[in-house]
Amino acid sequence: MSDNREHDEARGYPQTPDASTAATPEEAGRRQDTAQDTDPATREMPRVDVELKFPDRSRFEPGSAGDFDDSYTIDEGASLSAVDLPTDPGPTTRALPLVEAINRQRVKASTKNLESRLIGGERTMKRREVAAKAGISLHSARKLWRALGFPNHGDEDVAFTQTDLDALLTIIDNVRSETLTEEAAISVTRSIGQMTDRMVVWQIEALVEDMIQNQGMSDPEARRTMVELLPDLIAPIEELLVYSWRRNLNSAVHRLGARSQAGAISTGDDDDAPLPLARAVGFADLVSYTSLSRRMNERTLAQLVQRFENRSAEIISVGGGRLVKTIGDEVLFIAETPQAGAQIALTLAEELNADEALPSARVSVVWGRVLSRLGDIYGPTVNLAARLTALAEPGQILTDALTAATLKDDERFILSELESTPVRGFGDVCPFDLAHGKGGSLVID
Repeated sequence: MSDNREHDEARGYPQTPDASTAATPEEAGRRQDTAQDTDPATREMPRVDVELKFPDRSRFEPGSAGDFDDSYTIDEGASLSAVDLPTDPGPTTRALPLVEAINRQRVKASTKNLESRLIGGERTMKRREVAAKAGISLHSARKLWRALGFPNHGDEDVAFTQTDLDALLTIIDNVRSETLTEEAAISVTRSIGQMTDRMVVWQIEALVEDMIQNQGMSDPEARRTMVELLPDLIAPIEELLVYSWRRNLNSAVHRLGARSQAGAISTGDDDDAPLPLARAVGFADLVSYTSLSRRMNERTLAQLVQRFENRSAEIISVGGGRLVKTIGDEVLFIAETPQAGAQIALTLAEELNADEALPSARVSVVWGRVLSRLGDIYGPTVNLAARLTALAEPGQILTDALTAATLKDDERFILSELESTPVRGFGDVCPFDLAHGKGGSLVID
């Protein structure tokens, strides 16, 4: 023991006191009195056992990420300065392994507590048990779990809770009652899994980025803080999620009702007739995005993309449209009428080009029929709108002859015919330039 202690002291490792240096009863009493004087909120915090081991001290350099052979118990919320080490740890760098171990242990404890809350308690069932209790085959259960985006578990993995069983029964009961077919149930389940997965990633990254930018945290520090912050955010985000879903479903119900009474709106294009939905389809595309992204660091690029998407989403929402998706430097939107689509397109071009933090944008809008699947849209109308966006000059809005004919009598829009040009997949197309007429802009706060 003495040889090891001399070796460690020579290399600067913090030491555990032996019997000769242990605290006297009076010193122990003073420490206890000092602990009692600390903030009561700190004293009530859960305690974390930190075990740090040194398998081979000879290979450990002071300040590197190694382990100690001693154990400490600290308050979960304590800072390093509040940790009562047995002796002076020496230079700050020599205490780093302890700090890292404390942080790891905190994250581990917080993650365990969060998991219990989020998945409904301890994992107690294997996949075959859940399927059997739900009264379905393992094959059917796995189809639903895959639709939700869950990882594949082995037969011996204890991975499921009663909440998992209840959710499975909710889906199955709708099939058994013939409210939904199995195919429809899987499609609805997949929509929930894919959208919530994207939503969760978006939310976490947005909060982490905010901590880095506005609170001066490093990326690892922000992610550790997120784990500790999430318990206070679960309920309000969950409440907002349900509220938003209900409001959006209500809007969809009104659209269903309106279309069932009015019938399909004819576009005058028989080739598109088999496609069920008549919509205005538009794209907005940032000019020179690829070259700009090569010159930007990760944070600046993230800010640009976020600003572009936020501004676009706001304008599309105000115009009564729907943001279908964003693809890097491009947004795809739809609107219920050609007039609404044209107003959104005009306002997007105006607002994005006036924003000094963004490069110029080019925009298109086309009225036609589309197929809606998996939250996305498909069909020749979408392809034509994409081709016209590529033809547009910075700040310009292009549309096709059919859409121009639909809008020509509306004084809010000015349409100018341009030279016919070959468009891949469509032959020669006569594009029209779309500009503001009288009061064509949306009012954006």
